Amino acid sequence: MKEKHCSIGVDIGGSHITCAAIDLEERIILRSTVSERPVDNKGTAAEIISRWSEALAETIEKSGREHIKGIGFAMPGPFDYVNGICLIRGVPKYEKLYGTNIGEAVAHSLDLPESIPVRFMNDASSFAVGEAWAGKAAGSNRSMAITLGTGLGSAFIADKAPVVKGDTVPELGCVYHISFRDGIADDYFSTRWFTNNYKDLTGKESSGVKEIADEARSDDNIHNLFIEFGSSLAAFLSPYLKSFGAEVLIMGGNISRAYDLFGLAMKEEMKKQNCDTIPLLSELKEDAALLGSAYLLDASFWSSVRGSLQYM
Repeated sequence: MKEKHCSIGVDIGGSHITCAAIDLEERIILRSTVSERPVDNKGTAAEIISRWSEALAETIEKSGREHIKGIGFAMPGPFDYVNGICLIRGVPKYEKLYGTNIGEAVAHSLDLPESIPVRFMNDASSFAVGEAWAGKAAGSNRSMAITLGTGLGSAFIADKAPVVKGDTVPELGCVYHISFRDGIADDYFSTRWFTNNYKDLTGKESSGVKEIADEARSDDNIHNLFIEFGSSLAAFLSPYLKSFGAEVLIMGGNISRAYDLFGLAMKEEMKKQNCDTIPLLSELKEDAALLGSAYLLDASFWSSVRGSLQYM
């Protein structure tokens, strides 16, 4: 392992932590350093930090502390990404972390020297950066990435850095909050849209999109839900893709695994909208956020992105 050419990427999920050392020169995850832990998101701040630190300590031990430039977190919001302070409240996960300086708490727990900084970026932005740095968008100057799951994550990327303000992107540099039909985009392009409409159609509850997709492959009525989803997603995204000049649209998240059911409808609607952006499925999947967060320790990337963190 090359000295100081590695950083640790951290992906904070709703009920887990995954971390790994990333070779910043080779743009690869060092698989032998991957560490994962389930996390009680309703636990106390001390319990959560302790669990995170346990996973990080394992990765640091496998990597060798002397090789690590720093730690980058892909964190869900709301969060003060500049100062590392959690602002999550009013939702049933990680509420006990509200007001906690995560950077200081983790550094103290792991006894990190000041030479190993802890940095933070929005989780959807981390996914998008990972794809632009080491994934399907690496050959494109401008891209958009979305994650389709419990909610709609999104980010616009130019020269590998998130674009969060300006005339070419919507407010906040993402789209989940934008009005769509009788609600906002997050209501329509998420798991709950599928489960609600599946129940309306069949009268049955479902465990999630995978179960609905399995049934849709042999039931045209249920398949129509995915066709509607693909057409609606394309109609909604196309104006923003065109305004930004995105060359590619990278899709991740659990719903993207059913792309075979909605992809054709999506492409047809994008064509109707005169949108030339190429839709692509992520191959990195969850690894993209690890790569993107670790990239925060690259000096040139950090210089380009640090001024944008306050707007995420």
